[in-house]
Amino acid sequence: MKLDKPVTDGPCWTELGTSDLEAAGRFYADLFGWRTRTDPRQEASGYTVARLGDAPVAAMSPRYQDTQPVAWNVAFSVTDADKAAEAVREAGGTVILMPRDIFDAGRLTVARDPGGAVFQMWQPRAFTGAGVFNAPGSLGWVELLTRAPAEVTDFYTAVFGWTVHPLEEYTQWGIDGADFGGMLEMGEGFPHEVPSHWLPYFAVEDVDLTADAAVRAGGIVLTQPTTVPHGPRIAILKDPQGALFGVHAVDHEH
Repeated sequence: MKLDKPVTDGPCWTELGTSDLEAAGRFYADLFGWRTRTDPRQEASGYTVARLGDAPVAAMSPRYQDTQPVAWNVAFSVTDADKAAEAVREAGGTVILMPRDIFDAGRLTVARDPGGAVFQMWQPRAFTGAGVFNAPGSLGWVELLTRAPAEVTDFYTAVFGWTVHPLEEYTQWGIDGADFGGMLEMGEGFPHEVPSHWLPYFAVEDVDLTADAAVRAGGIVLTQPTTVPHGPRIAILKDPQGALFGVHAVDHEH
């Protein structure tokens, strides 16, 4: 990710909805060195922020209903959550959660793109998002896996104004030329029951060592460490509760 802080229309935060908050906290602490703290307020429903040093980098929470999958999700920063929700509807998406205030931190809305992938939009107030990007243990890239690439390209460029950088078998998203994520078409190799989704990648110093550490901590390596042509070394992992996430070698040039 060339972005080093949250910017309007770019990714600003990632959250894990999990079936075992304590176990997930231990797993990611082992993997990334995160320190977690659960909000004690009852109305926060167990919301837990993970930090590297003093910087917030991600969050975890219990699932809010039994049908909610164990999964990571991605939030994008917007200047006005209500206008962003309207833009989603106008572009052919669906608003799942109407804009609502989250204490004094900001205003949140949850949406689904025309291909079925769910994402969040965050209007910051007291909380702007992750305190660090593309440093070891922090969010470094976001990837959309979809079965409707043409539709969702039109959708996201309409809603956020992203730049589109097509490569041979991959498309990269950017803001004013700063690429922060990508899109991969889900072909026949993906099981039909796997829905379109956003996948966060966390930056690490050594992808191979991180994959080994994930296995020792009870996780699974889904995609073995591999070096992407003209790109970084990556792996896709699954935590012990079943949530998927990626890791990539940190880019020291940015």
